[in-house]
Amino acid sequence: MTDTARTKATISRLGHQGDGVADGPLFAPRTLPGETVSGFAEGSRLTNIRIETPSEHRVQPACRHYKSCGGCQLQHASDGFVAEWKTEVVRTALTAQGLETEFRPIHTSPPLSRRRATLAVRRTKKGAMAGFHGQASDVITEIPDCQLLEPALMAAIPVAEALAMAGASRKTPLAVTITTSVAGLDILVRNGKPLDGPLRIKLAQLADQYRIARLTWEDEPVAMEQPPVQSFGSARVCPPPGAFLQATLDGEAALLAAVQEVTIGAKRIIDLFAGCGTFALPLAQTAEVHAVEGERSMLEALDAGWRRAAGLKKVTTEVRDLFRNPLLPEDLNPFGAAFDAAVIDPPRAGAEAQTAQLAIARTPVIAYVSCNPVSFARDAKALVAAGYSLDWVQVVDQFRWSAHTELVARFTVKD
Repeated sequence: MTDTARTKATISRLGHQGDGVADGPLFAPRTLPGETVSGFAEGSRLTNIRIETPSEHRVQPACRHYKSCGGCQLQHASDGFVAEWKTEVVRTALTAQGLETEFRPIHTSPPLSRRRATLAVRRTKKGAMAGFHGQASDVITEIPDCQLLEPALMAAIPVAEALAMAGASRKTPLAVTITTSVAGLDILVRNGKPLDGPLRIKLAQLADQYRIARLTWEDEPVAMEQPPVQSFGSARVCPPPGAFLQATLDGEAALLAAVQEVTIGAKRIIDLFAGCGTFALPLAQTAEVHAVEGERSMLEALDAGWRRAAGLKKVTTEVRDLFRNPLLPEDLNPFGAAFDAAVIDPPRAGAEAQTAQLAIARTPVIAYVSCNPVSFARDAKALVAAGYSLDWVQVVDQFRWSAHTELVARFTVKD
């Protein structure tokens, strides 16, 4: 195509995925509101983008891999702009539901703090390469100077490459999920060759050579030098392979601090979508906690961590699918002894059914942790309509340079 075929556009806003949006709509990745840009229109997307008039908020990306890597979406924007944009994403979602509240200053995790990543790792003619896929691409970009990952994760890239040499096909890249833990690296590998005897021996040798705390191939444990425990308050928990964890320790601490503030003074707390105990176990330092989660293996890890810890109050667990079978008001007020506070941390879909039951039960205080402002705002509307006050929202940006936004909100029953 020639320059005469280029389409010019003015970016009016950012979409929820972080792409610039012009009239049409026309989506232009890595652009900012107010910029005049040009490119080739391919359907609803603009490609081969040239910035004609840059925004005052445009900055030099912190990482030299940013142009080709798809791991980040917003390094071209200033920190101040991203902070304000993420706050406005939440505010706009609430406004669409007719709600407003106090917004506390956003908390943003620092660079080099991501403790978990899934690397794409491919065998090559000369060896192997590991990195992230490019934006909307199957091409793997190597990331030797990544500004996102913890140093311990960066040091694990050669480990991922060695695993590919041992057990990847030439056609399909491995998906290697690496998590740092107190004991070392916790590695889960998918898309590898079938686990036969010779491969099992080779993988065990690599686990020993690189001192991997735990190595899991697909869903089968291959080696465990020592349990890859995570610290949740004073408890030490060994999550199941691939279990959900907050992306950064810094972000986890910010979310926990907000949850603790919401539930301060409570004697009996129910933790819904409790996972492995990110909130339940620290809260058990001052309150009895009932943890409810759909995955049995995660609750077993939580319970084992509680039993090994000293000085915690009683923690009970319940395996339950809260989407299909939410706790009812009688469950939330067992034998007339109601829970003083609830913590709810649902997946991106939110918790529409469970929120409705919390509202009927009139649990006095609710700490709502969300990774999706839209589903959060929908659930918030239901709580407010049932007589709750949305007291404040704390936005937490632990997925730095991405479009992903998290938050904690406090709801209290109006007198």
